[in-house]
Amino acid sequence: MKLPISLKIFSITTALLALMVVVTWLSVLNFRQLNNQVRALSDYYLPLQQQVASVEILIRDQMVHMERVMAGMEVARPDPEFLAKESNAFDMRGINADQIVDSSLRMLGEADEEKGIALDRVTLAILGRELPAIQTTRQHFHATFRQFQIEAQEGTPRSEKIVRDELLREKDAIDVEIQKTTDILNKLTQDTAKQAKAEEARATTLNWIVTGIATALGLIFAAFVTRSLVDPVKRLLGGTRAVEAGDLDVEILVHTHDELATLATSFNHMVVGLREKERIRATFGQYVDPRIVKTLLENRIPTDRGERQVMTVFFSDLQDFTRLCEGLTPDAAVRFLNRYFSLMSEVIRGQQGIVDKYIGDSVMAFWGPPFTDPADHARLGCIAALEQLARMEAFRAWLPEMFGTREGLPVVNVRMGIASGEVTVGNIGSETSRGYTVIGDIVNLASRLEQANKFYGTRILVSEGTRDLAGETLAFREIDSLRVVGKQEPVRVYELLGYSDELGESDKQRVQAYETGLARYRAQDWDAAEAAFRECLVDAPSDRPSQVMLERVAAFRQTPPEAGWDGVWVALSK
Repeated sequence: MKLPISLKIFSITTALLALMVVVTWLSVLNFRQLNNQVRALSDYYLPLQQQVASVEILIRDQMVHMERVMAGMEVARPDPEFLAKESNAFDMRGINADQIVDSSLRMLGEADEEKGIALDRVTLAILGRELPAIQTTRQHFHATFRQFQIEAQEGTPRSEKIVRDELLREKDAIDVEIQKTTDILNKLTQDTAKQAKAEEARATTLNWIVTGIATALGLIFAAFVTRSLVDPVKRLLGGTRAVEAGDLDVEILVHTHDELATLATSFNHMVVGLREKERIRATFGQYVDPRIVKTLLENRIPTDRGERQVMTVFFSDLQDFTRLCEGLTPDAAVRFLNRYFSLMSEVIRGQQGIVDKYIGDSVMAFWGPPFTDPADHARLGCIAALEQLARMEAFRAWLPEMFGTREGLPVVNVRMGIASGEVTVGNIGSETSRGYTVIGDIVNLASRLEQANKFYGTRILVSEGTRDLAGETLAFREIDSLRVVGKQEPVRVYELLGYSDELGESDKQRVQAYETGLARYRAQDWDAAEAAFRECLVDAPSDRPSQVMLERVAAFRQTPPEAGWDGVWVALSK
């Protein structure tokens, strides 16, 4: 089908609107018929029935008052006040009944002039004759009762009996007229209600039939346009889902000559572009962290300015790697480093970190926005350091495979330094070569802490900022107050021990004893400091930080520090 989509949609909409108009028109016709019956009932028949019932009730009341008057006149001493009251009530009920009959006759007149409703005018004409008959009969009954009262007061028994018999005949005549009118109205309302119900059923059936026809025509029309409209859309949807799942080899073929064909062509061009971009990302992802490549390709990192962010910076270095390399061929050294860097980088990226660069055997990485939540970067950096230490076991297990022997293997250990604080982050470099990196005092501090491990015999040293941001799930031990090269302000240095819930009781006691000794050391209480540090060595004889502090205590005993000493140790080398 070579029609544009707009015309196809317009055709479908027009057909559906036409079907909807037909259904609506039939519904309106049925509604009019039903509405006519309902209005006839509500506007005329039921009000007339109610008014006739009211007339009947009033006449029945008249008869009750008549009976009371007749009974009151037969007693030995009639009560004039009672008789007058009942006689007056008799008159009022009659007047009210005549008024309602007059109102009913006016309603019949309005019905006769009504042109908007189809009424049963024959029946209404009969009612127009019956209602005055009721009124006339009631008035005769009323007059006869008055004649009876006169005869009873004059005391003529024979005349009184004649009038009483006439009164009873008039009473029966009223009953006959009322019953006749009531039967006419009951039949009229029942017939009209039946017609309304039948009209409703007919309208419902007709609507269902028309709806079924419209549904069938709609389905036939939908099936007719599916090949040219829906099938291409399904192919486009399937291609989109395939791309979303990572399949960039998909290609959509649409044989129509409408906008969907143009869309399919554009989609295929887009997939080619995505394929090229993915190839670029995969290639450069081997040199730069894939997340940086992604954000650069998506233009979410500004290329010409930096920004200040609180981040966590990490440095690691292999112990004695220079000496180790002397015994390796260039090929073996490359394989050695590639294996090591692969293991360590996998851990760093697994904890949302960014590998900034490899410097010889050293790794620099950082954590922070926009790649890491601001509340998690220090904790994730510390966890990555612990996991790297654990991965070293797997790396050492691989060494026999690399060297081809299990004898004389080198001892491979790693030192790590972590610092957290405000850094400058951005694309830094020349116009032709740039790198997304961090700079600042925190970067230098992390590097110096990595180097400080040499002196303290530790594996992971962190700054006070890192320790404060890392949270309570990790366990630390304060090692010293240190003034590193290139920084005037001293920093408190902590050793990362592991997870708090995995720390044994003896380790907790060792941490407490060490920090007690450190406090006494800063107070120049050499004896107490020595006792505390030696307590650490009881459970951990190889605890190098305690040995270092004992060496200092011995040195300060020989040569006490200068006045005003603040307990800070100055690192004289990098």
